Amino acid sequence: MTAATQTFQKDRRGVNVPLWREALVGLDWMALHASPVYYGLGVPHGDKSAVIVVPGFLGTDHYLWAMNFWLRRIGYTAYMSRIGWNAECLNVLTERLGETIDKAYAETGRKVHLIGHSLGGVLSRSIAVRKADQVASVITLGSPFRGVRSHPLVLDRADDVRKYMLRKRREEWPDCYTGYCTCAAVQAMMWQLPEDVRQTAIYTKTDGVVDWQVCVSDDSAVNFEVKGTHVGLAFHPDVYRVIAQRLHHV
Repeated sequence: MTAATQTFQKDRRGVNVPLWREALVGLDWMALHASPVYYGLGVPHGDKSAVIVVPGFLGTDHYLWAMNFWLRRIGYTAYMSRIGWNAECLNVLTERLGETIDKAYAETGRKVHLIGHSLGGVLSRSIAVRKADQVASVITLGSPFRGVRSHPLVLDRADDVRKYMLRKRREEWPDCYTGYCTCAAVQAMMWQLPEDVRQTAIYTKTDGVVDWQVCVSDDSAVNFEVKGTHVGLAFHPDVYRVIAQRLHHV
C-alpha cells in the first residue's frame, strides 16, 4: 500500500468545487453528437475485445448507453455493468461487476477492459485488483480514487446512502460506505493496480463534483485532462477520443 492510496481511507472532506458548472453538461452532450468521433471517424477501431462501462454514484447503466453503442460502432464488444443502482454496499456492487467480468471474459475468451465514470471508476479499480488475470485495463473518468474530496452536497448524499445501508444491514457492517470498512472491495481500493493492468485517468479541472487532484495518478503519462463538467465526462468528445486511443494501445 502506498501513501497515495492510503489517503483514500483517511481523506474525506468537503471542498469548494464549482457545482454550478454541472448545469453546463448539456453542452458536453451536444458537442459529442456534433463530433465525427461519435460516429467512429478519426479514431482507431477495436478488435472485438470486451469493454464494460460502469456508472457513477447514484447512477445506473442507462445513462451510459451512448458510450456503449459508440464502443460497438468502433469495433468492441460492449457490455453494461449490470450492477444496478450505484447506491449500494460497495462490496455488493463490486461482486455484481465481477460477475459481469466473468461473463464477458467467458464469452470473448480475452481479458476485459473497464471504463468507470466517477465512483464507477473506483469500483473498477477495486475489482481489477482482485481479478487482474481477467482485466486488461481500467479507464477512469473523474474518479476520486486517491481520496473522497467532493462538494458537501455530494458528501451529504453519500451519508444518506450510508444511513440506508446501516438500516438495511443493522450492525453487520457499521463502517459500510466509508473508507474504514473492512470489506474486500474497500480493502482492494487501498492498493495500486497490478503492473499488467493498464490504467488511464481522465479528469477535468473544472469538475463541479469532486476535486480533480484526487482523480489523477502519480504517473503523469496516464493522466489526460479535458475541458468540461464532471457529469459530462460520460458524453465528451475528447473523452471518447482518449478512450479509443488508450483501448487501441493496450
